[in-house]
Amino acid sequence: MGDVLAGIHATWEFDTDSVLIRFERGIRTPRLFQSLRERRIPYAALSSVTLTPGKRGTVVLRAVPRPGADPLLEAAAGQLKESNDPYRLVLPAERGTLAEYYADELRALLGPEASLPAERFLVTAPEAPMHFKAYDGRAGFDGTLVSFRWFWTGASSAKWKAGDQSFPVAELGGIEWRSPEALEGYLRLLPRGAAADSDAGGPGADQAPGVTARVQPDQDPASVVFGLGYGPVHESLPFAAAVLESVRSTQSVPVATAPVPVGGARRDPADIAERIRHLGDLHQAGLVTDAEYSAKKAELLAEL
Repeated sequence: MGDVLAGIHATWEFDTDSVLIRFERGIRTPRLFQSLRERRIPYAALSSVTLTPGKRGTVVLRAVPRPGADPLLEAAAGQLKESNDPYRLVLPAERGTLAEYYADELRALLGPEASLPAERFLVTAPEAPMHFKAYDGRAGFDGTLVSFRWFWTGASSAKWKAGDQSFPVAELGGIEWRSPEALEGYLRLLPRGAAADSDAGGPGADQAPGVTARVQPDQDPASVVFGLGYGPVHESLPFAAAVLESVRSTQSVPVATAPVPVGGARRDPADIAERIRHLGDLHQAGLVTDAEYSAKKAELLAEL
């Protein structure tokens, strides 16, 4: 598409096969966005696109990822607050017509597998090396090895007796991340074949039948626990996502699937005509420049 749509806290840059989301670094920008900096989202990773009214005179354009496509959301397991959702672009309400145009353009690029869960991660996780301070220790990840170094002021006697820990990614089966904004937040590493807590069930954890109880995170040398100011979301969640992606990549390689075509098929001429009309409305309203109008119209006509 080659276009740019600037919103509050982020800018979306549309390419032929993906959208690059660049996050602002202002003091009002959520710290998770500042930590992520930018993310490239392939259109093949999306299931749908929505446009809804927002708060205080805004509209929200949201690209909905396919289940299993993004390690960050898989690690979060539904615990992210709406304000921390990296797939939301908030715009002033007066740009609603323009947002609707881009929503339609994105929907037209979704492939036939959009309604299906992804068989592998399609969005890249934050890169190692990474580290953060939890309440009871310091967690580090170099891309192949996760390490926990205990703090004498916070670690339990059980962890001190076990000593500092190192976990090769190849020996892990998954992770559990519980948001530090909830009670008893923690990051737990699961060995291959381990079970998730019965009340956890997150997609970042491998479950095994018959196991119902495990050691509490503050007593588990394979866990670090969070506290006020220790293990905040913007530090611990990207860390968890990076570990999860590495764990999945070391497990059995899934059957390769054919790439999802994006924009390869010809569109219905009636649909092209409607988009050109919509583009003309944007042009007359001053939301699209003469050059942008001419270039986009030529692109649409080329698809006939």
